[in-house]
Amino acid sequence: MAALRGYRLLDTADEPEFDSIVREAAQALRAPIALISLIDERRQWFKARVGLDVLETPRSMSFCAHAIQGRDTMVVPDATKDDRFRDNPLVVDDPSIRFYAGAPLETADGHRLGTLCVIDRVPRPGVSDADRAVLSSLAAKVISAFEARKARESRSDDDARDRGPK
Repeated sequence: MAALRGYRLLDTADEPEFDSIVREAAQALRAPIALISLIDERRQWFKARVGLDVLETPRSMSFCAHAIQGRDTMVVPDATKDDRFRDNPLVVDDPSIRFYAGAPLETADGHRLGTLCVIDRVPRPGVSDADRAVLSSLAAKVISAFEARKARESRSDDDARDRGPK
């Protein structure tokens, strides 16, 4: 949680760079929904999203909270047939998740902050190795953007301290 908070991303405004990545993920994997999901103690919060209007859901309903337990892309071909998710309100009710693929957003020091995920309302047999590679590459792009954003904010903070009170 400390690593996530260090990026100062939670509850921030939309940013074009992240919006672009989720659009690219949705297009590349032919999915109606794509998200950059960040996981804190109680919720998953969406830094960027396409195809979904909500800003967050409880962590207890989060597919992404399961996905960050591993280092590889987690794929759920049909959520209605998966014991972890079949009774999940996100499966039973809107948005009626059937297919999920989420690549962990892992920092250089091994902290998994959330996922870049794609979701469909229809089951899929899985994802190809090429699709996994695209999703992993885009997840790495998200982490690079997080790092660049953190560096910019750190420089701004340093500049403000250097100027001091007037």
